[in-house]
Amino acid sequence: MRNLLESTKIALQALWSHKLRAILTTLGIVIGVVTVVGIISIIEGLNQGFANQISSLGSDVLYIDRYPWVNTSYEEWLRIRGRPRITLDHYEYISQHSTYAKKVIPQVMTRTEVSRREHALESVTVIGTNEFGLEGGFGPQDIAEGRFFSSLDVDRNRMVVAIGYKIAETVFPDSDPIGQRINVGNKRFLIIGVLKEQGNMLGNDLDSNVYMPYGAFARTFGPWRSYMIAVKLGNPSLMEKARMELTGLMRTVRQLKPREDNNFVINNQEMLMNFYRQITGGLWATAIGIGGISLLVGGIGIMNIMLVSVTERTKEIGIRKALGATRLNVLTQFLIESMMVCMVGVAIGLLVTVGVTIVIDKSTPLPASISITWALLGMGFVVVIGVLFGLWPASRAAKLNPIDALRYE
Repeated sequence: MRNLLESTKIALQALWSHKLRAILTTLGIVIGVVTVVGIISIIEGLNQGFANQISSLGSDVLYIDRYPWVNTSYEEWLRIRGRPRITLDHYEYISQHSTYAKKVIPQVMTRTEVSRREHALESVTVIGTNEFGLEGGFGPQDIAEGRFFSSLDVDRNRMVVAIGYKIAETVFPDSDPIGQRINVGNKRFLIIGVLKEQGNMLGNDLDSNVYMPYGAFARTFGPWRSYMIAVKLGNPSLMEKARMELTGLMRTVRQLKPREDNNFVINNQEMLMNFYRQITGGLWATAIGIGGISLLVGGIGIMNIMLVSVTERTKEIGIRKALGATRLNVLTQFLIESMMVCMVGVAIGLLVTVGVTIVIDKSTPLPASISITWALLGMGFVVVIGVLFGLWPASRAAKLNPIDALRYE
């Protein structure tokens, strides 16, 4: 322990006597740490943001649709583009025969303008659904004022709507929208509810949604559009069993023969997550590559400066050995010096990265989040770099012959 403390003291004195050189060497490590941890922080932030967004799709919800959400090549699209529509008959058949479904929710969508007098909002998403429409998984929707439409509203195809927060703010800037009428497409609807402010999900503005009974949707926009059917299970462990059951029911109601391929698809949250992992896998490889190069450059800088240090202090090493210092003492001294440069660089790099991450997260749409696990792994890796790249110079110093070292000029 005493020898270790003495070696540490000598290493500190050596670094202090060559402050500029130590600072420049440390700068290489700082750049490497900021590069690695910074890129990883951004990727982690993106991962968390994406996971939070698609979590609203529901881990216990399956979506019956004509087309898959992801992994559709152009050739595949040409093959499946002529698939028959998903209709209300399919929705009713699933509702009557599914044993795993807790709630079955039809959804049909279009985009149009909504207006009232001189106030209007373009490219609004209009969703025709049933009384469970807010549980269909497309965002954590909830009512702020009024109510959502009931099963009675759905059965009687009433011309009522629940509107998003942004629509209420834009079209009714000075009045309460509840009980007032709004133009949706070429029809007038009674507003019975206003949704809570939600923000965006996968690029879609959830605050610009209009919900109406699917019968009222058909009266306004026509009955020819294809539906998507959300099947809420209530238990994520039933996903595979429910998927098999729904596949069989859809094949039956579509009258598919045993050798015919499915002309529908059952999507779920996990499909998006798997697709996203494939995309971010390339980002991880890029981050590791860039970070590895940055740290390699920093390590080479440490090796270079330590070799210069050994050459400059050859006579000092000879004197220490002549006074009884062992090879291990000399080796330890130079390794400690190398590790100190690395640790200071890591500390400064992490502080800079924390600051940059906070600025990025607060002032840009790009999410960023520092993972403690990755930060600790990065610190350990950089210290290992310091040991590996400082080992050869330290070993070279330890092997110097004291007589030759004392005669060195």
